[in-house]
Amino acid sequence: MLLTYKSLNSQAPPYLCQLVHYYNPPRALRSEDKLLLALPNARLKSRGERAFSVCAPKLWNALPLLVRQAPTIRNAACSRSKRGGFTFTPACFITSEAFLSRLMKGKAAEADGSTHHPPASVPPHSNEQIGLLQRHPDQPPDSKVLKVVIIGAPNAGKSTLSNQLLGTKVFAVSKKVHTTRCRSLGVLTENDTQIILLDTPGLTTHSKVKRHHLDKSLLVDPWLSVKEADLMVVMVDVSDRWMRSRLDYEVLKCLAQHPHIPAVLVLNKVDLMKSKDRLLDVTAQLTGGVVNGRRIQVRPVIKPPWAEKIPKSDSELPPDGDTLVHGDSETSDSALSKKQLKELSSQQGWPHFKDVFMLSSVDREDVETLKTYFIVNAKPGSWLYHSEVLTDQSPEEICTSIIREKLLEYLPQEVPYSMTQSVELWQDGENGQLDISVKLYAIKESHMSMVIGTAGQMVSRIAQEASEDLSRVYLREVRLKLSAKLKK
Repeated sequence: MLLTYKSLNSQAPPYLCQLVHYYNPPRALRSEDKLLLALPNARLKSRGERAFSVCAPKLWNALPLLVRQAPTIRNAACSRSKRGGFTFTPACFITSEAFLSRLMKGKAAEADGSTHHPPASVPPHSNEQIGLLQRHPDQPPDSKVLKVVIIGAPNAGKSTLSNQLLGTKVFAVSKKVHTTRCRSLGVLTENDTQIILLDTPGLTTHSKVKRHHLDKSLLVDPWLSVKEADLMVVMVDVSDRWMRSRLDYEVLKCLAQHPHIPAVLVLNKVDLMKSKDRLLDVTAQLTGGVVNGRRIQVRPVIKPPWAEKIPKSDSELPPDGDTLVHGDSETSDSALSKKQLKELSSQQGWPHFKDVFMLSSVDREDVETLKTYFIVNAKPGSWLYHSEVLTDQSPEEICTSIIREKLLEYLPQEVPYSMTQSVELWQDGENGQLDISVKLYAIKESHMSMVIGTAGQMVSRIAQEASEDLSRVYLREVRLKLSAKLKK
């Protein structure tokens, strides 16, 4: 539906705009001023009727006249009457089938009768963001609040889930590990409930931080974030067959050190798992067969003799070869004894999860279920931020994290991890756009040549894609200029 609207208003690619035309009857008819689209004949039902030139007019002509007459998508929120009213939700937020069915039934766009608001934006200037963070919360009398910390192994999909919950991409996401370097806060406000999302770096060990020269925040921030949370979300990448059979050792230590904080298990990336029937077995392994104090029933699977699990010996070391005697960090092991650490090293799952969710963090409908769970479990309390706040990050921090995401996406191996950034220019342009200039520092000439690319193609591509992401965050045009320099 969104593509159809853009095609009619010359906002879509030209090849799509040429496929849809308004219906001009050969003689005077009552339907000539109804803004209907011409419907071409399709010979094949299996292929022809699936074409955009056929589907678009069908969906458009089925809409009420008030929606077809709307000058913009956002102005299309209107009511037909008090008895048979409807609320138009932009098609970019829901699927076309759900969009059409809700309109035709005359029901509200949301199941609870509330209007779906467009994603919030981040102010493009630091002083505006600071002023927004300092504003007094505009909470209703019966306000509710919930602090949720999302933890897990690196590259489990924590930032992707946070972005999907917020409805706007404010956290960097890439396929490489340690994209998130420090704790980031997101604010989700719906009706009388405010959900505080604490997006944390992947739990790692002291030895890895020292070996790969990583930031200390990767080691400290997850543990500090857990202490202030009301609910802990443990994410596991079930598409990784090496990691899905047991919880990460650092995750187990975090759960064991904070047993008083309710925890839920989220099995992520289920869309990438070929055999979906394995999900029950994975759930049984990661929960110890117990969820919310009740033993779950999993259909037994007959395994060959060689597949029997070999019990761990007491002398076996935990992951990464770190000994249990001194542990990996003073922060994580201070509250656990040597005996507890030894028991955790041979433990596969955590039997104290309150609930288990199986989803794909890129699927909005899947994430909507988890968001509803958060809202239901929110407790009465005062909001911490104004309803317009989306994140506590500064505009510059969002910009550098998005640029770093693109560097991780396109540069090989250790190159993006060794690069640093410096914001040189941040000002409003003459035509209302936001002009940003960032300098990238490389430690080697070979790294700098990789960033620039052949005839500057790589750096221009990174700048273009980062500009598009930032435009969606600030809701204004962004012109980003990137330059590379060798760090002395």
